[in-house]
Amino acid sequence: MARVRISDVAAAAGVSVTTVSLVLNDVESRISAETRERVRAAAAAVGYAPSSVARGLRQQRTNTVGLISDQIATTPFAGRMLAGAQDVARENGKLVFLVDTSGDRVVEDAAIRALAAQQVDAMIYAAMWHRVVPVPESLPADAVFLDCRPEGGGRRSVVPDDHAGGVAAVRELVAAGHERIAYVDAVPGPGRPIAADLRLAGYREVLADAGIAADPLWHVHGEMSARGGRDAADQLLALDDARRPTALFCFNDRMAAGAYLAVRARGLRIPHDISIIGYDDQQLIAAEQDPPLTTVALPHYEMGRWAMEVALGIRVGETDATHQMECPVIRRDSVGPPPAHVGKQNRRRASQHTERSRDATPER
Repeated sequence: MARVRISDVAAAAGVSVTTVSLVLNDVESRISAETRERVRAAAAAVGYAPSSVARGLRQQRTNTVGLISDQIATTPFAGRMLAGAQDVARENGKLVFLVDTSGDRVVEDAAIRALAAQQVDAMIYAAMWHRVVPVPESLPADAVFLDCRPEGGGRRSVVPDDHAGGVAAVRELVAAGHERIAYVDAVPGPGRPIAADLRLAGYREVLADAGIAADPLWHVHGEMSARGGRDAADQLLALDDARRPTALFCFNDRMAAGAYLAVRARGLRIPHDISIIGYDDQQLIAAEQDPPLTTVALPHYEMGRWAMEVALGIRVGETDATHQMECPVIRRDSVGPPPAHVGKQNRRRASQHTERSRDATPER
């Protein structure tokens, strides 16, 4: 079907093309109200739709946003970030141009320049996981960083609050009555995620606040995979009864899935004999465990919305501070109280700790 042109509207209304253009673009002119109404009626009758691109160029807006990512577009794990960004764009009549660079700097630079040539209204620079990134020289100064922070700061950015998430995870275990809580951590060294140390700090903070002396043997490391989680959990479960943890806080859900295997291999039950909490709320992993895994959710969708709202000027984003998004606990069935005999010991120690604290408090 041939596209309806402005000349078709002019013929139907019996006026010039210039008159049609002035009317449909609401340009101030001496055209009578009657003629304006006739032009609009003719445009509706022939099904004419003005070019949004042409209008955008006249207004110096293209109603498009460029989103540069490393691996998000091809990774279901972080696809919710795209959904959040695209929902905001759609709600505001914007089209998102998405470029997945696979982390290639040459491809990334070419993509940024191409988007700038397309005169996109805004750009978002996204990463698949929380990290500090070098700022590409060609990236516009007003670009928004999503799930990453720029080296040197000074840019608008949003990341998950992994420290607070670690605090929330361990508080969940303490509230259930656990004192022997282990942290199944990522391996130290190059490639270790920033989030690992932030979650570790949250773990230590909660134990200290609860008056729990953390046994160094409760902090183990493994590859960030199910195999790594299983090997690390095996180390913990091999401890003698007096030191074996009753709860595991795992760096991510894949490691937690591996811990499930280690627990079952020893004939133990979750959460009756040991509780497990993960992190990420990863699709097709956390909720599919048996029992379903209690975990801390990465706020991918919310971060995507925040970044797009800031990029479009709907929300204010501070350039001198990274916005940290809350990571909520998703409660399922893998956390319960410690085994009965350990629970009695924990309650006895808690009572003694309270009495010592009371005795140490000076009278007023």
